[in-house]
Amino acid sequence: MQIIADRIEKVNWQEIAASMHRDGYAVIPGLISDDQCELLKADYSDSRLYRKTVVMERYRFGLGEYKYFNYPLPEIIQSIRTAIYPKLATIANTWFRKLDIDRQFPPEHAALLQQCHEKGQDKATVLILKYGQGGFNTLHQDLYGDIYFPIQIVLMLNDPEKDFTGGELVLTRQIPRAQSEAIVIKPRKGDVVIFTTNFKPEKGTKGYYRVNMKHGVSKVRSGQRHTLGIIFHDAIN
Repeated sequence: MQIIADRIEKVNWQEIAASMHRDGYAVIPGLISDDQCELLKADYSDSRLYRKTVVMERYRFGLGEYKYFNYPLPEIIQSIRTAIYPKLATIANTWFRKLDIDRQFPPEHAALLQQCHEKGQDKATVLILKYGQGGFNTLHQDLYGDIYFPIQIVLMLNDPEKDFTGGELVLTRQIPRAQSEAIVIKPRKGDVVIFTTNFKPEKGTKGYYRVNMKHGVSKVRSGQRHTLGIIFHDAIN
């Protein structure tokens, strides 16, 4: 897994930060290999890895299914989560300073998890999602308790246009005194999309203000779509 950590270290984090500050999202192309994507998908049926399965239509979340991992996480997921968090914490801390929010995130992920556990948030939030034809995910935000981290990532595990059609990642960005802007992202297999969990700062004439954002998945027209979602804070349940 040192290869993954090395790839993360070599990413141009200045460009990623600029994209996050400007747009609320950024893309790292090809962070994991095709083989690693296939291994993550192959484990979908191994019930020992997961603590909970959610059938989305049951809760009117959309149409599809996702599973929350148990601790300990698979090695590749743990490596990505641990290595990428410090880079994102720098961005998150900049956001909170601009918005005058009295909170700064620790530089290491283990310290954030300790804060979660002190608040009773000790359930893993990493999840794998599976959509078939007609599947979709309604617009939402992933907040699981009082302690949260404002940035999360999604890894695409299938090849768009080959394994599935449709199923774009959709973000919406609130525009003051207007309708929300829709953003459509089409990551390739192995790509990582980094995006805000719930808001980003925007500079106005009177300083920075908070812009709320949500994310979802458009309808899958054909095939199957799998993604891995990495959320950095733990959940109460």
